[in-house]
Parts: sequence; C-alpha cells; structure tokens
Amino acid sequence: MKKGRPSITAEGVAALRAAEAKKTEQERVCYDPFAEDFLSIKFRFLKYWPIRPIALWIVERIVPGLAGDITGRVRYIDDCLKSCINDGLEQLVILGAGYDSRAYRFDKLKNRVKVFELDHPATQKVKIDKVKKILGSLSPHVVYIPIDFNKDNLEDKLFEKGYDKNLKTFFIWEGVTMYLSAEAVDKTLDFVARNSRQDSSIIFDYIFKSFLDETMKMEGIEQIEKVRRVYERLDAPLTDERFTFGIPEGTVGEFLSQRGFHQVNEVTGEYLKDTYFKGVNSNRKVLYVCGFVHAIVAPTNPPPKS
Repeated sequence: MKKGRPSITAEGVAALRAAEAKKTEQERVCYDPFAEDFLSIKFRFLKYWPIRPIALWIVERIVPGLAGDITGRVRYIDDCLKSCINDGLEQLVILGAGYDSRAYRFDKLKNRVKVFELDHPATQKVKIDKVKKILGSLSPHVVYIPIDFNKDNLEDKLFEKGYDKNLKTFFIWEGVTMYLSAEAVDKTLDFVARNSRQDSSIIFDYIFKSFLDETMKMEGIEQIEKVRRVYERLDAPLTDERFTFGIPEGTVGEFLSQRGFHQVNEVTGEYLKDTYFKGVNSNRKVLYVCGFVHAIVAPTNPPPKS
C-alpha cells in the first residue's frame, strides 16, 4: 500500500460486507452491522436504494463471484470463531485486521477474551478514529498494534503489548497472505507455531498459485485475469497492493505440516457455495481461486523453515 495511505482494499471488502448487511436475514450470507460505519464518503452510496443493487451488479459483471467469495469467507471465519469461543478461547489475534469488526460484534469476546489487532499504521489510525466515533470510546479488551508484516518483527510487536503464549489463542489472517512475500508468510507462521499453546489455531485464506501464475483453467478465468492485471497496474494515488504469494492447490496440508501445524482443514470456494449459498442465494456465484484453511499448532514443532 502507499506510504501513509489507508488500504483501499480493506475498505472495498468492508463495502461488500456493508452491502450484505443491508439485506434481510433470509437473504444475507454474513452480517456485519458495523461495516457501513467504517466506509469513507466514496463508498457511502452503498447505503442507498436502488444504487446499492446497481453497484453490486456492476461488481459482479466485472469480477463474477467476487462478492460471494468475500461474504462467504467472512461467514466461514465467523463460524470458526464461534466454535473457538465455545471451546474456551482465551486470546484472539487478528493479523492484518483492516476494518474487521469481530472484536466489537461478538459479545462473548467482551470482558472475556483479549483481542490484538495488527495492521499497517495508516489503515489502523483511520480505524481507531472510526471506532471512537462508532462506540464512543475504544474497547478495553482490544489492543491495537501497528505493523508492516514485510518488515517488522511480529514477535517483538506482540509480546511488548501483552501477548501471552500460554493462553488458548485463535489467529485470524483474512485477505492478507496474497499481498505478502513468501518470507513474510513463513515468519508469521513460524511465530504462531513457536509461540502458541498447542491447542491454539490459525485460519487464513490464500490464492492458488495457478491463478497467480496465470495457468489456472476455469470458466470465466480470462475475465478475472484481465481485471487482476488492470488492478495491479493501478499505481498512485490509489494503491500498490499486488498479489505476490500463492500456494499450489492440494499442497497446503504438507505446507503447514512443515511449519509446525497439524489437523489441517481446508475448504475452497465450492464449499462456501454449497454451504452458504442456498435458497434465495442459490444463483449467486463464488470465485474458485482461493483456499481457506484452519490448522492447529502441532505438539512438536520442526526447526525453522530455511
């Protein structure tokens, strides 16, 4: 992202969550009542009918399945978080938090689970200002930590803010890995594996390497590739957030076992489609270019990946 500028990608994702929240309970796949309040003026048009459905129609025409991918991803991670809370979660770490609102919309986290939100300083500053306006003050159970994952040391940042490696922890890493270097991904996973209790876990999404390499073959992929190339050429003043990291399809289990994790459960866009897009949503499309993986910290961790 541009130095000193908040992430336009994070706001775009929040805009899709906000649009989904405007739907009826029977229609929506995920529900984030705070998402709209994180949007700047350029995205506020989504609150107005009939502009909202027109805007979503345009998004769907440009990148078929993008909105479904984002909303399905949010729902899947929400469901995993609910399960972790019910299993005795003690600590939550949101890596690359953007305008994630889980710390505020999950009541069972308040006064029970310490939440660490890590993100780029420019985006986090905007978020903190927004949270103050939305809630009236910052929540005492949330700790904000500015970080550049490609440059800063995650271990130093977390421990100096009170992270406790002896607590059962859930790490959420949503919509981040594809923008990092392979080294930054390895360093983050290494920290989680070596500095978490053995029943702790991580959930993250990643792009299939075949999509990153432009070798993927699927219906509509040509249109998606065109949009990606246009998106990646957008330089100043908007963004320099580009896809840089992917994992080959079918290899994430081995990838994570080599990095200190086990009980790896991966789902894809097909799972999101079959699980969350039923009834009135059965005709909505979902991208099939990403994997969504939940893994547990293994009892015995290997030496650092060289």
